Amino acid sequence: MRRIETSSAPGGLGWNRDTATLALLSFAMLIVSLDQYIVVVALPDIARDLGYSAQTLQSVISAYAVASAGFLLFGGRAADLLGRRRILATGLGLYAAAALAGGLSTEPGTLLAARAVQGLGGALVFPTTLALINTTFGEGRMRNRALGVWGGAGAAGLVIGVLLGGVLTQAFGWEAVFLVNVALAGPALLLTFVVIPKDGERERGRKFDLPGALSVTLGVTLVVFALVQGPGLGWLSPGILVSVVAGVLLIGVFVFVERRSDDPLMPPRLLSHRDLVTGVVIAFMFMATFGSVLYFLSLYFQEILGYDALQTGAAFLIPTAVVVAGSTAAGQFVTRFGLRVTLVAALGIGALGAVGLALAITPDGTYAELIPGLVALSVGDGVVFTTMFIAAASGISDREQGIASGIASTGSGVGAAVGLALLVLVATAGLDGLSGERLRIATANGISTALYVVAGGIALTLLIAWPRCPAPAEPRLSPVPYQTRRC
Repeated sequence: MRRIETSSAPGGLGWNRDTATLALLSFAMLIVSLDQYIVVVALPDIARDLGYSAQTLQSVISAYAVASAGFLLFGGRAADLLGRRRILATGLGLYAAAALAGGLSTEPGTLLAARAVQGLGGALVFPTTLALINTTFGEGRMRNRALGVWGGAGAAGLVIGVLLGGVLTQAFGWEAVFLVNVALAGPALLLTFVVIPKDGERERGRKFDLPGALSVTLGVTLVVFALVQGPGLGWLSPGILVSVVAGVLLIGVFVFVERRSDDPLMPPRLLSHRDLVTGVVIAFMFMATFGSVLYFLSLYFQEILGYDALQTGAAFLIPTAVVVAGSTAAGQFVTRFGLRVTLVAALGIGALGAVGLALAITPDGTYAELIPGLVALSVGDGVVFTTMFIAAASGISDREQGIASGIASTGSGVGAAVGLALLVLVATAGLDGLSGERLRIATANGISTALYVVAGGIALTLLIAWPRCPAPAEPRLSPVPYQTRRC
């Protein structure tokens, strides 16, 4: 029977319980999102204190990205089978412990290990929060609004991470960008046991599919590692080639195992689910394009405009506000106009914003010249982030929301790794052997070129979304107010 939308649950705290749940899950999503980029502004200080080279410094970011992307499917399935409150608490606990270890690190290896464990914690938290949203709120207007708030927190976290990283680095040093997560994840962990209902007994007859979980986790991790480290180590280096071959073989093993499993980790029918596949593709492209811009903007502010950590953080105030507004309103846009109209409009605005930024980024540019493109790109960023997860959750049963969320978030994680790796190659082409003013000019031109590529990627995403999200047959003002316009 289809769940009827309601703002209360029998025997619960009604609207207050739902609101508290949404607030906690959005806060947890904010924590996970902001940590992807909170270290960006602190990278120069980390390199100086711990002895990273220019070639190895990006590993501070990629250690998180690789571990997170590799374990997202595992986290989503674990949430379905082992209990969503248990997995959320485990993820937050790992996050807090790893953050403490990162803040106390005195050598590169310890810091990288802490970042990898943080990525694992994030891989448990991300799909679990999404699954809890989708099972707490019935499909339609209520879920769209809830995902708008959750998505606003997630999209804003990417930008707030850079802002907060600048403030903390300037005031307390790079260690603070790690230790702040202890202060954030600790209370969230405690509130999980207060706000989230206790998990029920495990459903009989359902297995975890350990061979499938291990093969896909290791396979995705190795492929993402190769994509992230390929530009630095060389695409034909032995380590990269071995990682790619082993990763592809393990993913092949995963497909073989799934076809013969009575209770597969990834039910084959989900891969034929139109809305979920659309959401995954858009999530991949979103993080490969929108999600990579923050890295290049931070580089432009510091290397070209000469901003310090605090000024760089402050430069992200405008995009933060716009992203939050766009992402929070996205759920209402989907309810009102449908997925296709919302996605296409947001992607179009985002592509124009990327072109505007590419034109404004010059060796002698100013922040004021960036604002029009920055605002347009941030509008698209916020709206698309929420909308792609609305699409991915539509029509999925409650018992499979965890793995569906894991599939969608894996798409975003892999997209982030692929996008940044390719765009760094574009932006740094021709920089070898340059120094001084020539290097500064070439770096600015490279960033501008990368932004043009981002604009092309967003336009390609629009072309993908248009046919896969047909316009709804019902009139704009639907007589059924809570009906979701499906992709």
